[in-house]
This record gives sequence, C-alpha cells and structure tokens, in this order.
Amino acid sequence: MSFSKKFLRMALMSSLLTIFLAVSASATDLGVGTVTADALRLRAEAASDASILATAEKDDVVIVLEEVDDAWFRVDFKSIEGYMSSEFLELAVTADVDLGYGRVRTNGTTLNVRSGPGTDYEQIATLKNGSVVSLSGMDNGWYKIADADCEGYVSSDYIVSCLDTSGSRGDNDISGSAGQEIVDYAMQYLGCPYVWGGNGPNCFDCSGLTKYVYGHFDYTLNRTASAQLSNGTSVSFNELQPGDLVFFNNRKVSTPVSHVGIYIGDGQFIHASNNSYSVEISNLTGHYLNTYVYARRILE
Repeated sequence: MSFSKKFLRMALMSSLLTIFLAVSASATDLGVGTVTADALRLRAEAASDASILATAEKDDVVIVLEEVDDAWFRVDFKSIEGYMSSEFLELAVTADVDLGYGRVRTNGTTLNVRSGPGTDYEQIATLKNGSVVSLSGMDNGWYKIADADCEGYVSSDYIVSCLDTSGSRGDNDISGSAGQEIVDYAMQYLGCPYVWGGNGPNCFDCSGLTKYVYGHFDYTLNRTASAQLSNGTSVSFNELQPGDLVFFNNRKVSTPVSHVGIYIGDGQFIHASNNSYSVEISNLTGHYLNTYVYARRILE
C-alpha cells in the first residue's frame, strides 16, 4: 500500500474515532447533580461574576445538561437553565431521585415510553405532545417517569422540565392559569440588575419588579413594597399560589415591610434582590422564612 493510501486510511480511522468519542461523550453529558455546598448559585453565564438566577441549597438536585469545561456545568434547576460550578456538584448518570415534572415536546407527534432506558427496550405506551409527567430518575440520558397511568422511560431529547405541580399526565399547560402567566412573564427578567428605584425593564428594585410585571397584565399596583400591602387580598402562607405577592420584614426598617417578591410555586419566589443585585429566584426557607410576614393575592 502506498504512503498516501496509508495516510488517508489512518486519517479516516482517526476521524471516525473522534466522532465516536464525541457521540459517546455527548450521551453521558446528561445526568443528575447533587449540591454538596451549603449554597450554590445558578449563574446566567459560566463565570463567577455572572448574574445570579437562583440559589440551590445543600442536597438539592439539578439536571446536568452539559459539561462546559473543567469548572462549569450547564444545568436545569427547577426549570431554570443556567450554569453551576462543577466543584460543588456530585454528578451521577444514573439516579432514582425526584426531578419534578417534564413536558413532552415532539412537534405534534407522540413520544414512545419504553420499558427500559433505550430504543432496544419494548414500547409500552405513548405520550401526546404537551403531556406532563413526573420525572422520578435518570438513566444515561433517559428520564424515568412514573404516574398513576404509566411507568417507564422516555428519551430526554423530547422532554423539557416545567414547574407543574398537579402531577397529572395529559394535555396540561402550566401557562394556562393567570397566576402562572404572571410567573412566566417575570421569569424573563432573571439576571436583570437590581437598582434602587428601578422601574424596569432594564433594572428593578423589588417593588419596581412586581409593579412592572403586574402592569404588563393591566393591574395597577402601588409603587413601594409597604404600599403594595394595600393591593389585593390577604392569603395565608399555606394558601400561597403562583402569582401571589410575598412580603418580608428584615426588622431594620420602620415601614411595615422591607421587601416584596412574586411566589412561583414549589416553595420559591422571584424577586429583585439587593443581596445579589439582580433578579433571582430564592427559596422560602432560612432567612426568607424567618423574615416572611405577609402575602397578598392580586388575581381573583
């Protein structure tokens, strides 16, 4: 064999090996990450100075979508995509753990449910486009699903996480309720800078965000957090629904409240934070649970 033929053959084999390795790496990128730090911030970009979108607590789980580099993963945390430091995530490609809910995205076709994590396994059911299912685990790029009607595995290529809390399966649409529409609209401002007195849309303070978001839906709120206590009707902590305003008092002010945000469900709220100086999602635990004082429902 001539030198040129040998060279071409080696080059072809090298190219095929590269493609194989790339495909293999891609197949194992998706997995479950468990937070090992006391708190881990979800960033808008793979950089420690990027805007904060949310904060996860120790033992929280995230869906790892991609390894960006040696230091960062692209992840999905409670339906918010962003970046987390890989140093504080314990990665597993197979895990039985509650991952919340997922909606089927198949461009109008149905999605096959398999008895195991792969196309070689038996098809046991189908899901309609738009169906919402409980995600109970991950196995090498396949979601394990479980609800009252069906248990099996579906390809993660056709599932997007969502904040639905009904646990039902079918043609559910979490954006259908007015409260969820409020939440969905507020979400687009994640990472937007906090500026005292900011009225939006390029910067906000806490009550500026709530007023601006509700204003988009033709609801007029008072301007300050304390004044917004006069809007809507009172609801208890146990009655909170997406879209409700949640109020806090850090006991450092003379006004009735010091901060306000919008409850998004699952024990979380979105707010313009003067701690991270950006719009972020926080848990109603720890500091925020200790300083929580009121909630108001604007939508009736």
